[in-house]
Amino acid sequence: MDVSASLDAPFPTELVFPWVADLDRYPAWLDIVRSVAPDGEGAWRVDLRARLGPFSRSKRLRMVRAELVDGVSVRFERAETDGREHSPWVLGGVVAELDGGTRVTMSLHYGGGGLPSAVEHLLGGEIERSKRRLIEAISAAQQR
Repeated sequence: MDVSASLDAPFPTELVFPWVADLDRYPAWLDIVRSVAPDGEGAWRVDLRARLGPFSRSKRLRMVRAELVDGVSVRFERAETDGREHSPWVLGGVVAELDGGTRVTMSLHYGGGGLPSAVEHLLGGEIERSKRRLIEAISAAQQR
């Protein structure tokens, strides 16, 4: 599964990029990311949770920052330490300056078994809601 979404935010790139480059900030604006905890240098334990009607599904991933171009792009990849083979998860973010703002483009690749179409639909809705929440989170941080 590959999903990509973009958002034009009314902030300069230097205000937006930290929200994309730091997984610790994701729970503030991406609802499926329930919690994030450091797990070594450049690594995090990420708890994902999605609800579909009366059912919910949780997943814990160990993600590492695989690439960082300061102020421009970041890529996180799944990197478990249990010695077993796991389905790949890759999350990428790119910011680009626009006249009067910043375009944020996020991409997610999940290389595991096919997800039911209802889960993909749920993810699409979450992506749309996260756009508003990211702008609200950046605005609130600027007001402090």
